[in-house]
Amino acid sequence: MEYIYAALLLDAAGKEVNEKGLLEIVKAAGMSPDEARAKAIVASLKGVNIKDVIKNAQAVQVAAPAASAAPAGAPPAAAKKAEKKEEAKSEEEAAGGLAGLFG
Repeated sequence: MEYIYAALLLDAAGKEVNEKGLLEIVKAAGMSPDEARAKAIVASLKGVNIKDVIKNAQAVQVAAPAASAAPAGAPPAAAKKAEKKEEAKSEEEAAGGLAGLFG
């Protein structure tokens, strides 16, 4: 993960994301740099515009919470009760299946 952060830092500074830069940042952070990881990150980011990726990820992130919200008019407590009932059902079903194994 530290190599991703280093790449983001280099990009934010307007510098080229390269192996040397990644290794220097990781070393400056007090960690042991790994040339293979740095090389893999640079290769995977080749041709990728990091700023565009971040911009698109933010747009997706804003839309995601709205899709997972509880139905309109349903209080949060009701949603939690429904989840607990579903969990209890699945635990009972699992226990019933195990009972069949042991006769």
